[in-house]
Amino acid sequence: MASMKLEDSQESGSTAANITTFKGTLKQYGFVQRSNQVSSSTSQNTSVSTSKKRTSSKIQGTLSPSPSPIKKSKPSPSAFSPLQKKRRSAGYAPPSKYAHVVNKLTDSITPNLICLFIGLNPGISTATNGHAYAHPSNLFWKLVHSSGCTPRLCRPQEDGDMPRLYELGLTNIVSRPTKDHSELSKEEMDESVQELERKIALYRPEAVAIVGKSIWESIWRVKHGKAIRKGEFKYGWQDDSERMGKVRSGEQKWAGARVFVATTTSGLAAGMKLVEKQEIWRGLGEWVEKRRSQRVELVTEPQSEVKDEEVE
Repeated sequence: MASMKLEDSQESGSTAANITTFKGTLKQYGFVQRSNQVSSSTSQNTSVSTSKKRTSSKIQGTLSPSPSPIKKSKPSPSAFSPLQKKRRSAGYAPPSKYAHVVNKLTDSITPNLICLFIGLNPGISTATNGHAYAHPSNLFWKLVHSSGCTPRLCRPQEDGDMPRLYELGLTNIVSRPTKDHSELSKEEMDESVQELERKIALYRPEAVAIVGKSIWESIWRVKHGKAIRKGEFKYGWQDDSERMGKVRSGEQKWAGARVFVATTTSGLAAGMKLVEKQEIWRGLGEWVEKRRSQRVELVTEPQSEVKDEEVE
């Protein structure tokens, strides 16, 4: 009996040991599994967190400005077109700015011309050389020839001979030289209109050709007391009521000179093509050609009659 109890006791102890070992194993396994789960979960959370940080960094990098912006390079002066250069002009310049420039240009004008050309003012090159429209880029002499006002292409050095050769004259509304037309003020131009009218009344040309829109705008402001509207401006021959240099009183009454508004000939003016300018100028040239031929006929007819009488 004692031996049996001992054996039972041994078996019971072995079984308990086995159970304890099994539970321990289960607990150990369960802990390891939970540890693995926690470790896996932590790893996943860390991975997600890292991914979120990377995504957030990318978004912030996309939305936020660059810490070192790229500096824009300045364009070279040659990159500007003539029109852009014109817009960058300095604007009004007082007479003192070009006081050092000696203006050698004088009017080429005599009484009873077919046409008197009225320019804006002498440029620096023109004032220095003493010849009208002397700058190489100026189209005046080319347009005067292509229009028919002169039978050949003349040089700036021939400006003083224009009255004698072709019964054409040259003057300006403003006498002081500037580099650019924008350096003249509207007030300065308007104040010069009265002297221009006096000059026309004195020399009495058949017609005057206004070389540039801005000159006519100034004359219009003085004559009408207001700015010319867009619908009122036109190139070519103006209405008969717009004649200049009228003499209304005294024995020497005069109806005034007809007015033709031509385009500017400045090389800085890029708003109109050469072909368009030539078309406008041709309207003046046709009339000048006609009047010159008529004058020649008037001069030659009396001489032929005298010769016929002498022969008889």
